[in-house]
Amino acid sequence: MGKGQIRNNIRKLRFEHDEMTQQQLAEKVGVTRQTIVAIEKAKYSPSLQLAFAIAHTFGRPLQEVFSYEAEE
Repeated sequence: MGKGQIRNNIRKLRFEHDEMTQQQLAEKVGVTRQTIVAIEKAKYSPSLQLAFAIAHTFGRPLQEVFSYEAEE
């Protein structure tokens, strides 16, 4: 499998959810704020379990929160 990048809409979704802070999201899904920062910046790929927990927090399907872009 080739290299690719996981992109996300977390920052936009936080803003749409009463401007939820990174800390508030981190507490809801059981990780540190630094983990949320790294995921938002695409420096860290969340586990599948964490990805689903984040999507569930926003009430969105996984594919509306995360997307995968393959490199050719």
